[in-house]
Amino acid sequence: MGTLTSCSFSIGAANFKFRSSFRSCSAREGIGLLGFRRLKNSCFLCGRRSKRGKLLVADGDFGRFVCFSSDNEGHNEGDREDDSPKESNAVTATVSAEEVEERRGGEVDSEKTPPSISSRSSNLSPIGPVYNNFQVDSFKLMELLGPEKVDPSDVKLIKDKLFGYSTFWVTKEEAFGDLGEGILFLGNLRGKREEVFSKLQSQLVEVTGDKYNLFMVEEPNSEGPDPRGGPRVSFGLLRKEVSEPGPTTLWQYVIALLLFLLTIGSSVELGIASQINRLPPEVVKYFTDPNAVEPPDMELLVPFVDSALPLAYGVLGVLIFHEVGHFLVAFPKKVKLSIPYFIPNITLGSFGAITQFKSIIPDRSTQVDVSLAGPFAGAALSFSMFAVGLLLSSNPDAAGDLVQVPSMLFQGSLLLGLISRATLGYAAMHASTVAIHPLVIAGWCGLTTTAFNMLPVGCLDGGRAIQGAFGKGALVGFGLTTYTLLGLGVLGGPLSLPWGLYVLICQRSPEKPCLNDVTEVGTWRKAAVTLAVFLVVLTLLPVWDELAEELGIGLVTTF
Repeated sequence: MGTLTSCSFSIGAANFKFRSSFRSCSAREGIGLLGFRRLKNSCFLCGRRSKRGKLLVADGDFGRFVCFSSDNEGHNEGDREDDSPKESNAVTATVSAEEVEERRGGEVDSEKTPPSISSRSSNLSPIGPVYNNFQVDSFKLMELLGPEKVDPSDVKLIKDKLFGYSTFWVTKEEAFGDLGEGILFLGNLRGKREEVFSKLQSQLVEVTGDKYNLFMVEEPNSEGPDPRGGPRVSFGLLRKEVSEPGPTTLWQYVIALLLFLLTIGSSVELGIASQINRLPPEVVKYFTDPNAVEPPDMELLVPFVDSALPLAYGVLGVLIFHEVGHFLVAFPKKVKLSIPYFIPNITLGSFGAITQFKSIIPDRSTQVDVSLAGPFAGAALSFSMFAVGLLLSSNPDAAGDLVQVPSMLFQGSLLLGLISRATLGYAAMHASTVAIHPLVIAGWCGLTTTAFNMLPVGCLDGGRAIQGAFGKGALVGFGLTTYTLLGLGVLGGPLSLPWGLYVLICQRSPEKPCLNDVTEVGTWRKAAVTLAVFLVVLTLLPVWDELAEELGIGLVTTF
């Protein structure tokens, strides 16, 4: 039984398109980018005459003509002696040799006809939407280059074997995934969601093998909650090679190494800058006077490198503790993490690191635990150094190790400024400069970096924690508020703009959904996330001049 999947040709200004109801494609001269990988027993009929004396395609006579025809037995259209209407459901296009000559002559005449005059009547109406060859090629190219979709036969098998009266009754299917490469099953849940999801996951492996990942997500555009309590759920299906992150490449390892070396340099630079009262005057003038043009001899800084190393070690130690905290919690939960990509910064030594999930997170509780572990570990070490440094700063025996810093630096954080004021006293803080131990600087920078990374926005640790604890909708609201406060300079002071740009460029996208993206986290996790965000705001909120003067944090009148 002959079936013509597609036929398209043009004669001068006339375009002819034939399409069957089985499959639709188009072509230009040659195969091009279409590939036609799914067409079995197909043929390109070019310049062949059938046994009836009809010219099927005259190659070169038409501008573009490609015809695909096949039957269920592998015979080509035009090779059979008899084609009765009962044996063929295809749309066939045959042109006699005389008609070809006439149309070629008409084409030559049409070239001489002015564009405003039609050389023939336009009584041909296309069937269905008309796409030019470039558009069809683009559609096919996107399909070939895009992520591999779920096999329709597997979808039918999963619906028959997995879903049913005892688990989940499917009523509708929709596209799932960023590019619609998966299937979202909508319907009615027939049991406790966690038990049903666990049962479906085990049955999926038995039916299809290690081929797909099944996600339990909230039903989009749900009209109401589930009668059993909680939101209505749906189940999404994606191929593993599409849903799971790829392995780390050699190029990524090289980038991570280069960034770490730059972070070491920026940390040493921070240690040198902390000794500003000891540096040569020409160096200080070059970095503090905006009118200074000629750079000094940088070899003058070499003697200060050794004394800068303790502060650099402190900054790097906070970064390493942060990342170790992530890995220690992720490992027992079988969550894979990427290598950290450290971000150097000359003001704080580093902006932290970008660490990606290299496996799908099983549930939201795991996402909260892994996200909070790093900041809590880094903050614990940072606050320890900060507290010890303050105690050493008030100890007369450690006077030789102290460095002089402008007191206005303590106005950069309401929380840390109040702690410093309570420890060092009014007399020490209410001055133009304050003598502090380098550990105070290391702890201050570590706490500030940790607070920036705990902001509830995007794919930062704070954003992941908010998304896991309160859902993606809450993250959108927190994110907009954070961007607004950063843009106004309310949080972070002079670092708000560079940090906001960094987040927009590198960390703006939220984390992908967990396998179980519905089950709520415990109350204590939500309380921990809320407390962490509150401390972040207090850490990054600057002290305004009136309050600083009243509390004795810095000598405001001198600036």
